Amino acid sequence: MAKRGDPPGIALSPQNLDLYQSLDTLKARMHTEPTPLMSKPFAAAAQGRTPGPRLAWVDNLRTAVILLVVHMHACVTYSHVGGWFITLPPDPELKVKIPFLFWQGHLQSFFMGLLFFIAGYFAETSLARKGTGLFLRERWMRLGLPTLFFMLVIWPVTVWGILGHPKVESMAQLLQRYRDYTLGGAFLSGSGPLWFTFALLLYSLVFAAGRRISDGSAAPRPTPGAGHLLLFGAGLVSATFLVRLVFPLETSFLNFQLAYFAQYLVGFWAGARSARHGWLASFAESPLAGRAGMIGLAGGPILLFAVLWLGGTPGHKMYPYGGGWRWEAFGLTFWEQLTGPALGCGMLHLFSRHFGFHNRVTQWLAKHSFGVYLLHTPILVALALWGQSWQLTPLAGTLWLTFAGLVAAYAAAAVAYKLPGLRAIL
Repeated sequence: MAKRGDPPGIALSPQNLDLYQSLDTLKARMHTEPTPLMSKPFAAAAQGRTPGPRLAWVDNLRTAVILLVVHMHACVTYSHVGGWFITLPPDPELKVKIPFLFWQGHLQSFFMGLLFFIAGYFAETSLARKGTGLFLRERWMRLGLPTLFFMLVIWPVTVWGILGHPKVESMAQLLQRYRDYTLGGAFLSGSGPLWFTFALLLYSLVFAAGRRISDGSAAPRPTPGAGHLLLFGAGLVSATFLVRLVFPLETSFLNFQLAYFAQYLVGFWAGARSARHGWLASFAESPLAGRAGMIGLAGGPILLFAVLWLGGTPGHKMYPYGGGWRWEAFGLTFWEQLTGPALGCGMLHLFSRHFGFHNRVTQWLAKHSFGVYLLHTPILVALALWGQSWQLTPLAGTLWLTFAGLVAAYAAAAVAYKLPGLRAIL
């Protein structure tokens, strides 16, 4: 699968935005006066007529996806499927890698696109409520500053400090390397997992500019049906296949894996539309979303198995699946861009129907979820090096690193949240 985070900073997976606001901020939204740009459903929400669980399930969903991001990076550490800041030897045999390939491939197919969808949903409501100037200032605080913090602090600490790559012989050498890294512009490729916030900042700039040029209609519209989903999937397959003719899998620009960006861009747009026209809740709760999720869950592994069985074992840079005018590349794209959105629909349905609540635990987890995303990289790398001598199997190693990494990352996020400088960007 695609590389996700090996130095100089290729990473997955995504995540801030209004996504990571505290419960108090979310409650404040519920009492904000509606503006002319808000659709009728959101005007009702701003006046407090939408029940709390509608926001609670979105909160819980983004928390769950962030946990999956940390888990994905733990998987890569031991499975060698994909790329991360560290992969522990030995390289597993193919028969061990295959289950990880299926599991990680299905995660990759939906979870970042789903986060972009949620981000677009909140971007629409935030821009409508705050106006362009305040919206962009807040985007800089919640997206730009965390991205810079990772680039300028966490990436050097992780790569040069924890990994010791390359080895630093003296403080003078370290300072010179840091000057070259920053002044030479290499830091722009050091976003690690914060590529998501970097991309989201750029999306927000374009989104706000587009709203200034063309306001469009904010009238409620019917909930998308099966025909809309089929067209959506066909469009994603076509767009992704064409993008991968130029930017195949396992290539990146400024740490952006552009091979996946058709889904991310369309996901952001769809999320904004769902907010503007007031159909997110009705779609998420619909039987259609549930059926789509079940089809993705049951049919995705079968379709991926068929593609890999017919096309053979992937080679260097996912050849022949990574891109180009090959049926294998189209087959993988077809599987990914149909299965991923279907699984995303299923997650929306699952959380809207069964996790529309908050308690002290879920509130605390949601409050610190972005801190976990921001800080988990050096924590996972340090824990992996610490446990390297244990000679764990890939499955056992993944499980322990996921659990220990989440506990340590949440502890670090809780501490960071109490620090005035960091709290402003968490």
